[in-house]
Amino acid sequence: MKVSPTYYDEQFPFRGQWDMESLCGLKIRKVDGKTYVIVTELYQENPGTSVTYAGQSLRDQICEAKGLNPADVVYLECNPDTNSKLSFYDEEYFEVDFSADQQHRYRQLDKEEIKHIVD
Repeated sequence: MKVSPTYYDEQFPFRGQWDMESLCGLKIRKVDGKTYVIVTELYQENPGTSVTYAGQSLRDQICEAKGLNPADVVYLECNPDTNSKLSFYDEEYFEVDFSADQQHRYRQLDKEEIKHIVD
């Protein structure tokens, strides 16, 4: 299943678990004084670790490559719509707070929040 390139500005190679070569979609947006780093799962196009399992390591790799301070970014994970009949593949965006406990680490964004950031 192919992910539409409208979800990302570039494909970003990263070191996944066990240094496995991995790939995600990446957008960086500055909105209302905040820098949003948006990583998109590429499913079959990614030969390695998913963005969710890469987590904080992926954020840090992006920040290092792009000259960003991790403390100054809002990190979002995107599960893109792939036009599948399975609800697992519906579009969803999550803000990830790596300092929170597991129960509060992910917050799903509503459509208005997404539109304000991505459009």
